[in-house]
Amino acid sequence: MDISSQLREIVGEARVSDRPEELFIYSRDSGAQPPRRVDYVVMPKTVEEVQQVVLLANREKIPVTPLGGGFTLSALVVPNRGGIVLDMKQMDRIIEVSEINRYALIEPGISQAQLQSYLKKHHPRLQHSTPEAPPTVTVVGNALIQGHGHISPRYGINSDMVNGMEVVLPTGEICTLGSGSIGPSWFTRGPLPELPGLFIGWFGTTGVVTKLSIKLFPKPAFREVLAFYTDDADLIPQGIFEATQVDLLEDFFLISQEKPEWMNHIFFIIIVSGHFEEELEFKKKAFKRLFDGVGGGGKFTFVENLHPALNKRFLDVPPLAALAADFRKGGGFEYTGAILPIDKVPAAWKRGIEIAHKYGMICSYVHQVLLGHSVMFGFNYSFNRADEKDVEATRQALEESNRTTLDLGGMIWKGELGAQQMMLKHMDPNTVELMQKVKQLLDPNRIMNPGNWEPA
Repeated sequence: MDISSQLREIVGEARVSDRPEELFIYSRDSGAQPPRRVDYVVMPKTVEEVQQVVLLANREKIPVTPLGGGFTLSALVVPNRGGIVLDMKQMDRIIEVSEINRYALIEPGISQAQLQSYLKKHHPRLQHSTPEAPPTVTVVGNALIQGHGHISPRYGINSDMVNGMEVVLPTGEICTLGSGSIGPSWFTRGPLPELPGLFIGWFGTTGVVTKLSIKLFPKPAFREVLAFYTDDADLIPQGIFEATQVDLLEDFFLISQEKPEWMNHIFFIIIVSGHFEEELEFKKKAFKRLFDGVGGGGKFTFVENLHPALNKRFLDVPPLAALAADFRKGGGFEYTGAILPIDKVPAAWKRGIEIAHKYGMICSYVHQVLLGHSVMFGFNYSFNRADEKDVEATRQALEESNRTTLDLGGMIWKGELGAQQMMLKHMDPNTVELMQKVKQLLDPNRIMNPGNWEPA
């Protein structure tokens, strides 16, 4: 029996495809990376189906690549060596929401919009950390790639919010990690050994997550945006330090665009929230007073009348700060997610402008501050998808941005294959060897998304 027939026996005729027009879609993503061949697409609905697909893949030595929303822009879910794409979208149950314990237990197909809508209807006093991304991005996928959300500056990145998970190991065993492995409540992943870390940040090379418990947080009744700007990039570290020192913000990001001209400043966007109007007013006054004194005073300007469209854009959840980033025909948008120490942001800021101008691009930045300890610095590039020269220029700009990130002592977030290779070459060789030992132990047949996190 051929592979396609065996897959159909596992999940049914309607949830397997090897049709060229459908494989075409799964062989690429929305970013600038070249397409790669896919052989089969499978849509499981149960953990048992996932298990059977993985067991088949082991028998036949076929690569397996798990896919959530597929919006990483760096082709992390486009197979490097063909094989099976395991599209998890039909595993879309919200299994449990514990309001008193503030967690949601969900399957990997649940999108950001689905969880957000469910909480709004059934648990309006709770929220989850929502990334600046299309609403179809999955909650589990964002957590597993160590993504950020609209409350990350206050509570941490979304992988910090994982309480536990159910995972199908590359050899087919089903494991439960966190408090759910001991009792019925999925409220924490400690003080047990930190096994969920074996599946966070690994790009699907160590297993397939089929359930995940994510922390929920209080949802304040009032929110407001404050905007301050400066033209001095060297003031960025001090501005970030002071803004996070008082520990009163909900969200915090920097944004700059060369077009339109009035956006060509360094804007500090502060989102404050409160359960009471008095709480909100106190925070607003505190930040205005704080920015009056940064850099000795008079270096930051408060935006008195923020345009209503920008006010809405920044207050939306997710905050669509990069909505106007695509300035070119052709609809292409790509960025390098540089995780940088705060004191390196001025150098990255200046170098990013140089790179954009070198390749004839208009500069556009969005940077989210992460708990005041680091910054997700986005080197953002627009391109024309129909123009291969433009696409290639974008790839070159991304490569230069990645090198800049590493030269500044930063790390590349959810990097494409070339970026992963750069990271591995900069990494302690013993760390690289440990990563390979972990992968070999969990995945002896090397079927899970091969090529990722592998030395050249």
